Amino acid sequence: MKTDHTWHFYRTGGFDQVQLRNGADLAHLDQLDQKLWVALACPTRGIECDPKTLDLIDTDKDGRIRAPEIIAAAKWAVSSLKNPDDLLKSSPTLPLGAINDATPDGKRLLASAKQILANLGKRDAVAITIEDTADTQKIFQAALNGDGVVTAEAATDDATKVVINDIIACVGAVTDLSGKPGVNQAKADQFFGEAAAYSDWWKQGEGNKDILPLGDATPAAADAVRAVRSKVDDFFARCRLAAFDTRAIAALNREEKEYLAVAAKDLTISVAEVAGFPLARIEAARALPLDGSTNPAWSAAIAKFRSDAVKPALGERATLSEADWATITAKLATFENWSGSKVGASVEKLGIKRVRELLAGKSRDAINALIAADKALEGEFSAIANVEKLARYHRDLCKLLNNFVSFRDFYARKEKAVFQAGRLYLDQRSCDLCVRVEDIGKHGVMAGLSRCYLTYCECVRKTTGEKMTIAAAFTNGDSDNLMVGRNGIFYDRFGHDWDATIVKIVDNPISIRQAFWMPYKKFMRFIEDMVAKRAAAAEAASDAKLAGAAATANVDKQKPPEPKKIDIGTVAAIGVAVGGITAALGAMLQVFFGLGVLMPLGVIALVLLISLPSMVIAWLKLRQRNLGPILDANGWAVNAKAKINIPFGKSLTGVGKLPPNSSRDLIDPFEETNTRRNVIITLIVLLVAAWALWNYGVIERVFPDKLPKSGWVKERKEKAKAKPDAPPASGGTVTPPATPANP
Repeated sequence: MKTDHTWHFYRTGGFDQVQLRNGADLAHLDQLDQKLWVALACPTRGIECDPKTLDLIDTDKDGRIRAPEIIAAAKWAVSSLKNPDDLLKSSPTLPLGAINDATPDGKRLLASAKQILANLGKRDAVAITIEDTADTQKIFQAALNGDGVVTAEAATDDATKVVINDIIACVGAVTDLSGKPGVNQAKADQFFGEAAAYSDWWKQGEGNKDILPLGDATPAAADAVRAVRSKVDDFFARCRLAAFDTRAIAALNREEKEYLAVAAKDLTISVAEVAGFPLARIEAARALPLDGSTNPAWSAAIAKFRSDAVKPALGERATLSEADWATITAKLATFENWSGSKVGASVEKLGIKRVRELLAGKSRDAINALIAADKALEGEFSAIANVEKLARYHRDLCKLLNNFVSFRDFYARKEKAVFQAGRLYLDQRSCDLCVRVEDIGKHGVMAGLSRCYLTYCECVRKTTGEKMTIAAAFTNGDSDNLMVGRNGIFYDRFGHDWDATIVKIVDNPISIRQAFWMPYKKFMRFIEDMVAKRAAAAEAASDAKLAGAAATANVDKQKPPEPKKIDIGTVAAIGVAVGGITAALGAMLQVFFGLGVLMPLGVIALVLLISLPSMVIAWLKLRQRNLGPILDANGWAVNAKAKINIPFGKSLTGVGKLPPNSSRDLIDPFEETNTRRNVIITLIVLLVAAWALWNYGVIERVFPDKLPKSGWVKERKEKAKAKPDAPPASGGTVTPPATPANP
């Protein structure tokens, strides 16, 4: 990609990273080759950055921020400020004088910022903060705030206020930016449209006695009849059945045991069992009583039916025959059919008189004018959202860029990177590379490729009940005491402490020092396991012998078992094994003592021979430690091989050390006092024994053909040959043995 901008790069983490030094770098970010970006995408959740700021950058609202969205955010922020260098300060306070009012958008931004401060009672303020822009209810507390929604408080006269409340009561409210209920143009049009439809529908019944047989009382009568229709029909049907066969009367009135079950309870007038009983006592051809001797659960509905329907239709009476019931329902049948075609039911509660009053007046024009006046301020108030956006970018954008375009915060070690969730204290160490994890299983598959030693910890705050899971990288020390179930303390970015418990480990080398001692530790564990197995086997054999002895203790005449014969093959095998061990030991001693004064170097060579392979393998893996898989497992798209080499790894995991100028008392009252002395004595004895064996030729006589042909052994042999033989003790001559004669 061609660019006319001069970039500055610095090398850290094993690769070149761009350094964002000034606002010009941010303005030309689109000219930086994306192959040189450290990351190309990151999630909007699970990182330590204000989620509201991330949501503003995430323009497609997919929960991820990509390079084009970063470029667009940087472009807009740079164009909105007079001096783009201000973005590098990451200040939470945005001075009004810093807003670029040389453009139309900048002028609207500045005007909106001043409007916010004025609504908050800070008209003389010279700067605005994110907290100022966050309180929308105070910001938009003005009666007209440009959102197209007007509240009752926005009206200047009482009549219009009442109309707004009527609209809200009939067709519902829309929430104003101030948080109060109001109406917009759609709600106003819906209300007046339904009011006109209701008025037109009502005209069809006015003056028509078939539709309104009881005049204005017809709707109330129809409602009263509708409320008791099913129960009255049930009553007369039961009475007809009783007239058909008197034997059914007892069953039609419900059985006595059902009344006993209800009587055992605390009766209420609306109890479900009572409401399900007949409306009145069932008798053949009986009229329905209206004077209060009906089912108490239905007494109120029957009373209303008597006053609103029976009295207007038939006159005052105490009972209602089945014929009277048919007369009332027949009179209201046409009204019921007409009611089925009702429109504008939402405004019915106001009554036809109030509806026609609203339609005849100028209330609709007043509401429309008020909404139009509010909409006229839309441009000014819509920029308020951009003020919050600029204030957030002014504080957070540069920090995000230094954790996206480059990983400056991570490698500089002055501030924590946005993906670092906090610090874990465990096993006398502190781990700074801790990331939030949603799915341990899914994360562990990818993060294991980082070659880092990872511990997954479940963190809990018992005071609040909060839970989260983290992955912590141990990059210094050893893993001897790290195991599933160990507990520690995790401090998040806000300083809150969490109880942390290891639930999973991804094993990888931690340090060269650990690799050096690893073979010896494995050997000691092997010996311990072998000794434990042998001891267990011996104990089992001993128990078996004791059990056998106890079983045969009372058998006096039992023939004692014959002694086992020694197997010749076993003896031969043991001999071969002993011979092999002796030969190997002899070869080792031959080489070792043949070194002479270089024997200390031999010891060093032997140690390296054992530890060097483990150290080399660990060194190769430590050089491959990479941050990328850890972040990729969390949804990042890391574009570089962000190495965690050995020196940098040591800075990420702190090992416990005594403070400077501390004093130590080395006397441990519970120390095993003989241990150190025994070790020293053993070493001295071994050295003296080796010197004696060598000095007195014991080793030479045991291994005459195994020792080297040069060095001290050769000198000893040459001196022995040069020394004359000693004369015999008697002083006589030595006579050679006679040669035997031939037979």
